[in-house]
Amino acid sequence: MITMAEKTVADKMIELDSSNFDQIRKSNSKMVLDCWADWCGPCRMLAPTIENLAWDYSGDVTFAKMDCDRNPNLVQQFRIMAIPTILFFKDGEVVDQIVGLVSRAEIESVMKRHF
Repeated sequence: MITMAEKTVADKMIELDSSNFDQIRKSNSKMVLDCWADWCGPCRMLAPTIENLAWDYSGDVTFAKMDCDRNPNLVQQFRIMAIPTILFFKDGEVVDQIVGLVSRAEIESVMKRHF
């Protein structure tokens, strides 16, 4: 059995940036992208939920994180106006989004609707 201490973001999440975004988006049919910033309190509060989902859905759904401060062109491309924002991609296209701090159940509800 794997304990929480053994789980790490690096194990199950991809760090997206401008250089790898298109490749990762195209090569993963189901992807959840957590758009965050280091200074954002709600983003830090949401992180453990996203990490646990990444672990639990490993092999079925790809989970990625994008630092909005370091990727302003992607922020503009997806019209991210507030963070945290979670983007849901299916076959390379955004199919839904959630803005703000939400529960695991709300994220899973969107995943079930589209994936």
